Amino acid sequence: MNLPRLSPANVRQKASLHDTRDRRLPLIAPPCDLVIFGITGDLARKKLVPALYDLANRGLLHPAFALTGFARRDWSDEDFANYIQDSIKSYARTPWDEHTWEQFRAGLRFVSGTFDDEAAFTRLAETVTELDETRGTGGNHAFYLSIPPASFPKVVSQLAQSGLNTKNPESFRRVIIEKPFGDDLDSAKELAAILHEVFAEKDTFRIDHYLGKETVQNILAMRFSNIMFEPLWNSRYVDHVQITMAEDIGIGTRAGYYDGIGAAKDVMQNHLLQLLALTAMEEPVTFSEHDLRVEKEKVLSAVRLPEDLASNTVIGRYTAGWQGGQQVKGYLEEDNIPASSRTDTFAAVKLYVDTRRWAGVPFYLRTGKRLGKRVTEIAVVFKRAAHIPFDKAATQELGNNALVIRVQPDEGITLRFGSKIPGNGMQVRDVSMDFGYGHAFTEDSPLAYERLLLDALAGNSPLFPGQTEVELSWAIMDPIFKYWAEEVTPVPYRPGTWGPKEAHEILAKDGRSWRNP
Repeated sequence: MNLPRLSPANVRQKASLHDTRDRRLPLIAPPCDLVIFGITGDLARKKLVPALYDLANRGLLHPAFALTGFARRDWSDEDFANYIQDSIKSYARTPWDEHTWEQFRAGLRFVSGTFDDEAAFTRLAETVTELDETRGTGGNHAFYLSIPPASFPKVVSQLAQSGLNTKNPESFRRVIIEKPFGDDLDSAKELAAILHEVFAEKDTFRIDHYLGKETVQNILAMRFSNIMFEPLWNSRYVDHVQITMAEDIGIGTRAGYYDGIGAAKDVMQNHLLQLLALTAMEEPVTFSEHDLRVEKEKVLSAVRLPEDLASNTVIGRYTAGWQGGQQVKGYLEEDNIPASSRTDTFAAVKLYVDTRRWAGVPFYLRTGKRLGKRVTEIAVVFKRAAHIPFDKAATQELGNNALVIRVQPDEGITLRFGSKIPGNGMQVRDVSMDFGYGHAFTEDSPLAYERLLLDALAGNSPLFPGQTEVELSWAIMDPIFKYWAEEVTPVPYRPGTWGPKEAHEILAKDGRSWRNP
């Protein structure tokens, strides 16, 4: 019997018709136990525990899931369950469900102890074994270090000493850590060495919660699923890029963490450089962990600092004043801040990405507290048209075209372009086309920690920065931090403004200006 020959197109078509994957099936975590060190802290109480409940409520945690808390409190399992219930009812995104709670509650365990208490880690190991036997967690355990980085070495050492990092071929043992991943390049390498003595790099998950946001992931979807953007996404058409992360609040109760770190180390070295990498990267072969990291690493390794840091970087600090109709304290008047503090609450820098795509295009990054409003956005600002056949009066209200990706709080994308004003004359001004997640989709977006916790438990790591990315980010910022520490005192700015005038001068000398979102 002669069979018809299939062309490559026919083969691809038949393969797609016989693709057995059900795209309706979501990613679901396997049976496992999550141990949270620092379970009584604000991060765990307000973010991690509610996110875990929300995952359970959405059917994305295995029925055998267990949560073990480790802290100094002298609590029974019942006390711990009451604490978890209060956290869920106060901060969970999804509604309370008694059936979900009963299943979730059955997997709760608490171990009391300190990080230097060997007996406590022995009890933790016994709890882990008990969960494998009674809960069916199958030897799968992840350890979330929601604690100060200074405590990482002690906890990791205790995990190794008690054998909690030991796994069999069919199970996993993972460690999840929060930023900061070191204080500079050298300390980042030291931290990695400590972790890698106990956990392999593939079992190390570094949380950058910005990478779990739907709008950040949509940068990849927007760029690489649409043909209309990518041809313009280069130095031929793009004038510059602005990346802003602004908050309208002060430091609140975070003085113990924030002082000595400041705005730039808190978010610029990690969040903003990750946003820059996603904006500037080339198309990956796939969205796998390896392929995504390769492209981001290429961008970060190509970042160049301006030669004159004095006129292209600035740090500031908010003073006392009025914001939102209220009198607010200056940074140095905040509780538990020493009068001698040199910590910044605002930072702005100008960078370049020396690749063929971005040669000559400046990237302006800024972040700060007590600014005009809470907003995180990426603005790709395009060049003016080479020839505009209008007289100057007709285009007085026309600015540069811009594509603005709103990461938070009003998640979406705005496209700004010129349009004729209705009337007899030819007058042109800026108008906007707007896409909002809340308008386009009926379902709520999961919060960042929901996505990241689920991915960590499932071993899905594309959204987690690798150690090479961490080191490249520190290598970019370390010279700037050193310059600021040796040469610069933070300049003052008033609450409710968009930072010190020196930050505006960075763009003004280039004939540009910051967007006021």
